[in-house]
Amino acid sequence: MKKFVLGLAAVIAIGGAALLWQQQGVAKTAPDVVFTDLQGHAVTTQDLRGKVVLVKFWATSCTTCIAQMPDTIRHYQELKAQGFDTIGVAMQYDPPNYVKNYAETRQLPFPVVIDAQGKLAKAFGDVRLTPTAFLIDKQGNIIKRYLGNYDEQAFLATVEKALAS
Repeated sequence: MKKFVLGLAAVIAIGGAALLWQQQGVAKTAPDVVFTDLQGHAVTTQDLRGKVVLVKFWATSCTTCIAQMPDTIRHYQELKAQGFDTIGVAMQYDPPNYVKNYAETRQLPFPVVIDAQGKLAKAFGDVRLTPTAFLIDKQGNIIKRYLGNYDEQAFLATVEKALAS
């Protein structure tokens, strides 16, 4: 019971810090990293400037991640023509064959990256919980961090506002 309480306190503390950061409207520049997808194509955060990008850390073993995937696919397909992009980053502990199988059988339309050494998670603030997603504006600033489930209408409103600016 003690471990659960400590774990819950850590999640609340992390969530509270993220909420405070979001409410203050502090924009933080996205880390300068290279995303190499399952096909070997590499893109940097610098290459993504001019687009609104969702960088989503997920795992095949994460039920919330899998439940969110149809919406993630739909948002990408509906908004990509307006300059929206999505990058799915599979966590270090996720078996590569599971990630590849999931991406192929679900025909994920956006780049999927395996963070084999955990360098991307570390660069984005040591991401450990999934799903964790970052919304990056056209200038390369992180404008929102999402942990777990999120309000879809609020998410779409934030994306639309970022695409309009």
